[in-house]
Amino acid sequence: MAFFLWCCMLNVNAQDADPISYVSTLVGTNSKYELSTGNTYPAIALPWGMNFWSPQTGKMGDGWMYQYTADKIRGFKQTHQPSPWMNDYGQFSLMPMTGKAVFNEDERASWFSHKAEIAKPHYYRVYLADYDVTTEITPTERAAMFRFTFPDSENAFIVTDAFDRGSYVKIIPEENKIVGYTTRNSGGVPDNFKNYFVIIFDKPFTYFAAVKNGEISEGERQFAGNHAGAIIGFSTSNNEQVHARVASSFISEEQALLNLKELGDSEFDGIVEKGKDRWNEVLGKIKVEDENIDNIRTFYSSFYRSVLFPRNFTEIDAAGKIVHYSPYNGKVLPGYLYTDTGFWDTFRSLFPFLNFLYPSENVKMQEGLVNAYKESGFLPEWASPGHRDIMVGNNSASVVADAYLKGLRGYDIETLWEALKHGANNVHPEVSATGRKGYEHYNKFGYIPNDVGVDQNVARTLEYAYNDWTIYRLGKALNKPRKEIEIYAKRAMNYKNLYRSKNKLMAGRASDGSFADSFMPTDWGRDFTEGNSWHYSWSVFHDPQGLMDLMGGQKEFINMLDSVFIIPGSRGMDSRSMIHEIREMQVMDMGQYAHGNQPIQHMVYLYNYAGEPWKAQYWAREIMDKLYSAAPDGYCGDEDNGQTSAWYVFSALGFYPVSPGSTEYIMGSPLFKSVKVELENGKEIVITAANNAKEKRYIAEMKLNGKPYTKNYLTHEDLMDGAKIEFQMSKEPNKSRGINKKDFPYSFTNDK
Repeated sequence: MAFFLWCCMLNVNAQDADPISYVSTLVGTNSKYELSTGNTYPAIALPWGMNFWSPQTGKMGDGWMYQYTADKIRGFKQTHQPSPWMNDYGQFSLMPMTGKAVFNEDERASWFSHKAEIAKPHYYRVYLADYDVTTEITPTERAAMFRFTFPDSENAFIVTDAFDRGSYVKIIPEENKIVGYTTRNSGGVPDNFKNYFVIIFDKPFTYFAAVKNGEISEGERQFAGNHAGAIIGFSTSNNEQVHARVASSFISEEQALLNLKELGDSEFDGIVEKGKDRWNEVLGKIKVEDENIDNIRTFYSSFYRSVLFPRNFTEIDAAGKIVHYSPYNGKVLPGYLYTDTGFWDTFRSLFPFLNFLYPSENVKMQEGLVNAYKESGFLPEWASPGHRDIMVGNNSASVVADAYLKGLRGYDIETLWEALKHGANNVHPEVSATGRKGYEHYNKFGYIPNDVGVDQNVARTLEYAYNDWTIYRLGKALNKPRKEIEIYAKRAMNYKNLYRSKNKLMAGRASDGSFADSFMPTDWGRDFTEGNSWHYSWSVFHDPQGLMDLMGGQKEFINMLDSVFIIPGSRGMDSRSMIHEIREMQVMDMGQYAHGNQPIQHMVYLYNYAGEPWKAQYWAREIMDKLYSAAPDGYCGDEDNGQTSAWYVFSALGFYPVSPGSTEYIMGSPLFKSVKVELENGKEIVITAANNAKEKRYIAEMKLNGKPYTKNYLTHEDLMDGAKIEFQMSKEPNKSRGINKKDFPYSFTNDK
């Protein structure tokens, strides 16, 4: 009885705790090249911060900088890495040690244990067993403070590693300071790229040495070359704390010193509290209540990852003005710039989440897109920090259109309109993933043939058609002339040109209009991007009714949706060499449903368009329960800059933005008993499902603002006005609710 009472008290108190207390930054870190359970690292950062920090278990240059299964730390690294596949830029590290001055990353690495590790967004602590040193880190947006607790030692050291491929370090003992720069990157930068850093310690040096390509040169103060580093040293008493104040800049060493002022006069614990307050402010916009503490932990850990990217790449100059170093032309220019996001991933739910909860932040991001276009001639599709040649689609159109259509203002939408039209009819001369690769064929044939030398042609065609619809929608909202926008309305239907009635799915098609007899819907790659036809055939976000009509109506549409979960995941595994996305689908035991990759993540919500919303409710809850947790293996594939996390955050609320560019959120199954959402406009959304439980995943009844509500969607306008949403949940589906066409969500076919 005492144990039961204690558990009840724990659940009540859990609702009163700070949101940040539920966050684990280790979710997704139990990953490797062959199998991703997130491919994340424990980002020590503020929301949308310019600089992140992370403990580094991997070798220099290894995208898997921190793996949960590792047992040694090589350093504590400033990082700007969006994913291991994109790798890093602007990187350097610090590492404390005792006994002997060592620079080699293998030799200096120390054993550690997760039992002696605390990993929170605003605070990180770990014990380095080989040196009896505890390292603590707390960040601001562009700076950080380290606190090293040393043992009694005559030989205590801190290594600064500026990494290879071009770096510089200068030691200034008179000021307890180290300055330098690092140039190591993975692409997407101009020739003059540098990340300038400054480190100021609160203890005088009794030892210093410059490191020249691995050689320790005692008494020397500086080195510029392939691989620069520095070692400073002093004697310490037992439990003596040494602080390092660190900042960096992409503009100059002087700007790095300005960025260091973010720390102010605060002591370490004061900065920790400020970081905690900032995270609670951002995460506190959604307050959830439930007896299931695991769901709360998963929710806020996912929420944390939803507000890390895109990163704010801007700095504040000596005059207090917002400026940025342009990764597109190498100049220092006024205004905002955001980076480290791939729109192929994040257009789906991450950017709609920003429009829903943090529109003022996305206004700055839209301004950043204006600047990116002015500085490079194109909107980015995958920026890290500049244009990167990876993935497909022209989904900047979705990101721009959805923001404006959901009411965001205060930026140059006319320039963005021109940018969308330009990107739809051109391709970047050096980075083929920017703009539209194959646009000439797409515009000529109404699809990209699979025999004209353009890869991933089905994926590109389907995404371009959706992108054209978003351009059309934005053009209408801007009152652009019909003759200017009608071409995009026409092209929005191009998805139909790749529908193969024999399979009731999308397939690659030759320039003569023929489909190959060898087509297998389960085959990965080739005409598709990181997936197969079962994944991509649902990428008609804007017109599920049109797709349904092609398939033969509601019954056939439902049958095809059901089939996704029935056809074994092992099918098609011999169609190409193994990639981690294939393996992740195989081991999840959900048929062809590959939630670990983005193209299919909206698919379960499509049941709402065909009159069987209870299946959306079933599968949404199944995915949340089975494929997410707050453990180090808590994702079922790449987390991808907040996209997979934002899917969970939206889905836990009970709805999801299937088609960004519309103003509808499609119904799923709410996860919690009570949710309060604080909107930027001062209004509040209250969601209650008093009888919710793990076994009650179906919506029996729903009310909106006290009135019975049968629609399979909510509108952005309803939510932004403030809303009271009440659910009655059931173990059994209500098959009479949401079955009439008047309750179905938007489709472009019905809009014409």
